[in-house]
Amino acid sequence: MSPLTMTDESVTKSPPEDHRGSARELLEVAIPLMISSGSVSLMHVVDRIFLTWWSVDALAATLPAGITFWAAVSLPMGIGIYTNTFVAQYSGANRPGRLVASVWQGTYFVLFAGVLLLGLLPFTDDLFRWMGHESAVQVLEIEYFSVMIYGAAPMLLAAVLSSFFSGRGRTRVVMAVNLLVALVNIGLDYVMIFGVEGVIAPGGVRGAAIATVIAQAVAAAIFAGLVVKSCLEEGFPLWQSWRPDRDLIGRMLWYGMPNGFQFFVDIAGFAVFIALVGHLGKESLTATNLAFNLNSLAFIPMMGLSTAVMTLVGQRIGERDVELAVRTTWLAFYLSGLYMGAWGCVYLFAPDVILAPYAAFAEIESFERLRPIVTMLLRFIVLYSFFDAMLVVFGAAVRGAGDTRFSLVFSFICAWLLMVLPVYLLTRAGTLTLPIAWSVITVYIFVLGIGFLTRFQLGHWKSMSVIEHDRDEDPGEELTLPVTATTPADAAAAVSAAGGGHVE
Repeated sequence: MSPLTMTDESVTKSPPEDHRGSARELLEVAIPLMISSGSVSLMHVVDRIFLTWWSVDALAATLPAGITFWAAVSLPMGIGIYTNTFVAQYSGANRPGRLVASVWQGTYFVLFAGVLLLGLLPFTDDLFRWMGHESAVQVLEIEYFSVMIYGAAPMLLAAVLSSFFSGRGRTRVVMAVNLLVALVNIGLDYVMIFGVEGVIAPGGVRGAAIATVIAQAVAAAIFAGLVVKSCLEEGFPLWQSWRPDRDLIGRMLWYGMPNGFQFFVDIAGFAVFIALVGHLGKESLTATNLAFNLNSLAFIPMMGLSTAVMTLVGQRIGERDVELAVRTTWLAFYLSGLYMGAWGCVYLFAPDVILAPYAAFAEIESFERLRPIVTMLLRFIVLYSFFDAMLVVFGAAVRGAGDTRFSLVFSFICAWLLMVLPVYLLTRAGTLTLPIAWSVITVYIFVLGIGFLTRFQLGHWKSMSVIEHDRDEDPGEELTLPVTATTPADAAAAVSAAGGGHVE
């Protein structure tokens, strides 16, 4: 049956009530996204392991350079990935024309932003000299960032295009692409860092950055092909919806801009924190890099769960079924608490096990000086991990409904008043130590987690929506939405045979 000839009954078909809002529905959407995000985490961990084998200076340089890159792309990334919320709410409202148009508008925005970001290249040297890190580290920071910035456009594009699938609950497609891209990146990483005798010269940190840029371009190309293929097969009006839409992109910017600024505020805050920690010396900077890298094993998969919560809350808002959104969010919090608790046990009782791959081919004397410092920092991660789960899940829930302005203001106040300002003042006073710096981070995350839980409980988000509900633009468009795209459960079943499964 052609999607264009479906009856109203087939279009609006949904799973049984006891399935919607259930743990099963959440897991169907969340697990592929967590695996997908986990593959990204693994990719970064392997990258840092290879760089540890290359040199301690290389490892020290990639954290400040990498987080500076993320600070640069955070604003357009936050706006771009908010396309997921529009896709989810239009999917819940059975409005495929507006759903596809949202992806087009997001695509235009991130391509424009990616080109603008290249304008940072002339300022790269001055930026990293201002940070004042040791000269050997500084040279590598400049080298790494100068290559990574070329990957901004494909990375942003992949994030927007992936929302066409993640926003409709087709998370297995996103998982499959990210797993493939992670494998490509890991293979390229080794070759580009260490070289191939007589074929490719060793590239060190530059090689690591080149490998990442190539992998992001591959991800964007694959997602673009899959979006076109899926639209043609499922009857979505891809080519009828390509035109720039002032009203739609205006709403996407209205709701997405605070999300983007929140990303920027959070990441820029961490960038300043890392820059200040760098003044404690290369050893402290390298240990912090390793601790955050190990934390990513737990935290980055949580970003997949965050996307799942945003998707399901967005769909429930589109369906106007707020109580199911509440139920799903609490289920996600219970899941995240168990997950972070398990990783907390690993950090607390088996730090040497997860540090072993880094130590395998590293300079023994240098690494053994780092080991006790990293072990100490992992204990701070154990302290704040439960609150990390709070801010991820409840923050995603309120943003999925459209409550982005509170998220921006609250994150800004916490990041700059509770994290950056105390560390800066202690640095100026000459009293900052690594344990004090990490104590500040821990308090910052405590407050964020409790604040987002409180905002969720107050319920302001329940009356919000980012889409228009009047359906006056195309009264018949609901008949074009394939039944496989109406709910996460149906979507997962539809792609399982194809082996289909994220880019944040």
